[in-house]
Amino acid sequence: MSRKDGMMYAPSREAAPVVERGEFIIAAIALDHGHIYGMCNGLVEAGAELKWVYDPDPDKVKTFLATYPGVKAARSAEEILEDPEVQLVAAAAVPSERGPLGIKVMAHGKDYFTDKTPFTSLSQLAAAREQAERTQKKYMTYYSERLHVESAVYAGQMIREGAIGRVLQVMGLGPHRLNASSRPDWFFKREKYGGILCDIGSHQIEQFLFYSGNQDAKVLHSKVANYNNPDYPELEDFGDATLAGDNGATQYFRVDWFTPNGLGTWGDGRTMILGTEGYIELRKYSDIGRSNTGDHVYWVDGQGEHYEHVAGKVGFPFFGELILDCLNRTENAMTQQHAFKAAELCLEAQAQAVNLTPDILR
Repeated sequence: MSRKDGMMYAPSREAAPVVERGEFIIAAIALDHGHIYGMCNGLVEAGAELKWVYDPDPDKVKTFLATYPGVKAARSAEEILEDPEVQLVAAAAVPSERGPLGIKVMAHGKDYFTDKTPFTSLSQLAAAREQAERTQKKYMTYYSERLHVESAVYAGQMIREGAIGRVLQVMGLGPHRLNASSRPDWFFKREKYGGILCDIGSHQIEQFLFYSGNQDAKVLHSKVANYNNPDYPELEDFGDATLAGDNGATQYFRVDWFTPNGLGTWGDGRTMILGTEGYIELRKYSDIGRSNTGDHVYWVDGQGEHYEHVAGKVGFPFFGELILDCLNRTENAMTQQHAFKAAELCLEAQAQAVNLTPDILR
């Protein structure tokens, strides 16, 4: 896993299967974003059998097959979709193509697991909601900054156990390194990537809903800008938003593409969670000036000040829960309502954002 490039963020750990070999068959379609490796790692480690891969780019397929020996290269997406053994399709398509691909996968009687952001328009979301209801198939999203980060998983467990009381506010910081020269063309096209709040902002909104226990929220304010990238006029390199949940909890988050080269990882992602009886800070990917490792958890409660480095101690339960949800038609990993609501709110934040781009860069 590359710690310098967030596009290739693909955590892995020792296998902990929840099913027997051959009991849950998956395939990968669309290798446009490197997150497909994290998605497949999580599922395979939880016991899924990765049978097929397809992408129109043979070089991407060759690299994928080198990572997952024994997987078969399909001649087309249809070859995978028409295979009755395949139960779930994982995909990391260009963001604007994720919704339509999910519609197609569900129409073929398979569950769908897509990279974030799952949609770039509200019309795509509406179509997916209708298809999921019609087919009773899952449209799940890889919100990796919570699902594939052990400190984030640990914080959820702490909150569930009442460690800081009732959650009142969640503050999220999601800086990323741009690495512009290594990015594909679609990354810089607004119609393709959806905007910064729609894209990496989706992580932050999903975490707010989860940690605060909200099923719905309102976007109060949001802003975007291209402050420093005149060569890429459609890129938004900064965004922030404020939300209020139905239960009164609030959120502020900031996302940006300004990680300096001196940082040892792709972004100093942090989450601060305030409760009625304490607070938690997650230093997800680095503890700057102290340790170039991730998963540092700091918290304060009525008994004192605490710290734990949870890397390698918590695991990633989402993937095994998702497999069992697909087999048993349950919703323990993530409810469909939650996945869609996080997507809806990031689209709304993007749509109503005030653009602060300096006139000279517009």
